[in-house]
Amino acid sequence: MKLLDKIKEPNDIKQFDTEEWEPLADEIRTFLLANISQTGGHLASNLGCVELTMALHLILDLSKDKIIWDVGHQSYTHKILTGRQERFDTLRQLGGMSGFPKRVESDTDVFETGHSSTSISAAIGMAKANELNGKEGTIVAVIGDGSFTGGMAYEALNNLARLKSSCVIILNDNEMSIDKNVGGMSGYLNKIRVGQAYNEVKSGVEKGLLNIPGVGAGLAKVVKRGKDSIKGLLVPGMFFEDLGITYIGPIDGHNVSQMVDTFAAAVRLKKPVVVHVKTIKGKGYRYAERHPQYFHGVAPFDLKTGKALKKKEKMTNTDVFGRKLLALGEEYPNLVAITAAMASGTGLDKFANVYGKRFFDVGIAEQHAVTFAAGLASEGMIPVVAVYSSFLQRAYDQILHDVCLQKLHVVFAIDRSGLVGEDGATHQGIFDTAYLTQIPQMTVLAPKNRYELTRSMEFAMTFDGPIAVKYCKGNAFYGLKEYQEPIEWGKSEVLFKGSSVALIAVGNMVETAVESYQLLQEEGVDITLVNARFVKPLDEELLCELGKSHSVIITLEEHVYQGGYGQAVSAFYMRKGMTEVKVRNLAIEDSFVEHGKVDELRRMLGIDSDSVVKVIKEYL
Repeated sequence: MKLLDKIKEPNDIKQFDTEEWEPLADEIRTFLLANISQTGGHLASNLGCVELTMALHLILDLSKDKIIWDVGHQSYTHKILTGRQERFDTLRQLGGMSGFPKRVESDTDVFETGHSSTSISAAIGMAKANELNGKEGTIVAVIGDGSFTGGMAYEALNNLARLKSSCVIILNDNEMSIDKNVGGMSGYLNKIRVGQAYNEVKSGVEKGLLNIPGVGAGLAKVVKRGKDSIKGLLVPGMFFEDLGITYIGPIDGHNVSQMVDTFAAAVRLKKPVVVHVKTIKGKGYRYAERHPQYFHGVAPFDLKTGKALKKKEKMTNTDVFGRKLLALGEEYPNLVAITAAMASGTGLDKFANVYGKRFFDVGIAEQHAVTFAAGLASEGMIPVVAVYSSFLQRAYDQILHDVCLQKLHVVFAIDRSGLVGEDGATHQGIFDTAYLTQIPQMTVLAPKNRYELTRSMEFAMTFDGPIAVKYCKGNAFYGLKEYQEPIEWGKSEVLFKGSSVALIAVGNMVETAVESYQLLQEEGVDITLVNARFVKPLDEELLCELGKSHSVIITLEEHVYQGGYGQAVSAFYMRKGMTEVKVRNLAIEDSFVEHGKVDELRRMLGIDSDSVVKVIKEYL
């Protein structure tokens, strides 16, 4: 019988003897590799924290103690140890198990996470609630060194020392986030990693002095009194100690016994403690250890070779953007590129390799990235902030206050706009139109295909003011190559002229709209098909024309209805008094969208081509 077969409920790990811990870790890694190679998911981060998770489960009582996983993509072992291994074949699939902590899945998933640097704040809140309610229990936050570059983590640390109850922060240090860590905290942790040498030298010096006859004891006292004056320079963890937080470490994150002893000691202190744990991202799978960036989040792959089972056939929108920005870098010597720890994910790695001095990775710090860009723009540079849609949400105030209020020429290249699929609710980019179009002086472009994406970037370079270009995850759309009208500010593009019904599609939904158009053509139905192109400003002139010549206007977007393009179109006709125009908005209802394949989610949400055809036929 396998050891894993004995784990059915939380706390079942406590039944194992110490000599079974290492075999259990091996079984967990084998299980993770077997399943993630089939379903895809976050691999390297989970392989790296197997023993760390085991140690926490061994010393905590999950009926009253709580673990918060920063970002959350490293929680797979936690899910296994809480009795969910039988559901792993449904990982990240529609209706299946989430790749992140999910409160509806288990009482042990105590806080839902997906973005970084939030865990310490949540842990403080839970620990304070325990204090106020007189409840027993330890709160543990597991946060990576990459997440420590996020400003919210520092804000939380500033308040952590005020707690009077047990709150343990596990710093899972693998020297990686998705890309290589950067910045002052990364440098500081590098010093800590080798800082044990100081303690060893200090101990050796004191022992040596004590052995000197007559004067040794006196000299040892002098050294002991003087150590406080130099420990701020040499002792690991003084940053935390100066904040009033006890620091322990670094310790081996693959030694379960050492971690069990250390974590137990930290819990007994009944106060805020940071335990620094050193782990290897991708531990136990040589391909993941060698290439942790590639194996951060993977599609199904061959275990023997580490290669993806499905070869990439076309360029993705990220590829198109990355290549175009590289070309623009030569044309515009004042162009600079900024990422928040996502150089490869956003396609900026090519630009970074060629124009290193004009490339800036600011770490997981979207707010700083945007205001940093504003500062660059104020001095005549053209900053391009490349960022995922769901992460740009974190910098809303900076976009409004620091960029748009001053009408600064900052270009936002917004990747993963729309449904992203398997990562689920925390990563769906379905709110960007709403939070961007409400801001005065902001222009928002949504190109229909790969060719329009490159021309949108060209347009953005010469634009006077803040501008966002948003595009979806996945393969770029190669269709409609012959339709390449010059981009004119605020003007949409009529692709096909028909009558009765006009279908206006936004960005990546133009491909779906074309599929719908072709299905209707096969049935002898002619409609007008429009590429919105500009989400803001609206092409009011074209909307007026369409309203006069068509009985029904249908908008199609991969975005929530509230604050979306369709709602803006409906409001426009109301403002103009054109109440006879029937407007139907096909968008995502007021909800968070869970994980699943994008085509499955579109069908479920009623924004796939068959759903569009069905709606149009209702009006015909």
